[in-house]
Amino acid sequence: MTFGFASSAATSITSSGNSANRLARLLEPAEWAAAGIPLLRNPREVVSGLHARHSPAPTTAVVAVLDHEERLAASASFARRSAPVDGWEFRNVLLAHLRRVIPHDLRRRTPVRTAVLLYCREGDERWTEEDGAWMWGLRDACTLHGLRCGAYITLTRGGWQVLGEGRGGRRPSSTSTPGDLAEMAAVGEPLELRTASGAVDALRRAAAR
Repeated sequence: MTFGFASSAATSITSSGNSANRLARLLEPAEWAAAGIPLLRNPREVVSGLHARHSPAPTTAVVAVLDHEERLAASASFARRSAPVDGWEFRNVLLAHLRRVIPHDLRRRTPVRTAVLLYCREGDERWTEEDGAWMWGLRDACTLHGLRCGAYITLTRGGWQVLGEGRGGRRPSSTSTPGDLAEMAAVGEPLELRTASGAVDALRRAAAR
């Protein structure tokens, strides 16, 4: 909804139409849950591995492509621009980063790789319209790149949450550092995300960036 005075009736109609379009380009939690999004076998390992690799700060998105064994094939992180919440804009930026880091799978009859999105933001774990726009954008970008649409995960001060699944944890969080994750190793918490080659990315590599 747009607040304030419009300079003309035409401007008011245009603004209302743009707002309605933006609101249409988002997914509610129930719609997301009903879309058949594949569940991650070990979401904590995926979240911890992406956090160690990219160290996301608030308003940072991390898009990652996993193979059929949930090994990392490619990933990219980027800061969200200060623009209106719009699933179409989010779709475009996600698709641009996917195209940079991994070839498309459009020639396959059935997608074999899955894209997941980790978004670090302020606030708590409850769904927001911004989350809904990221969900819409992720689903559309996956379709255009020949990938399965995977989990959407938020990272906040309270921890991480896989939206639509009800799974989450307190660590890592948006305030975690590589040092915090190193401490978790002492108690057997998973820290690393396997690459598609089968190798393991050491935490110290991420900490040394």
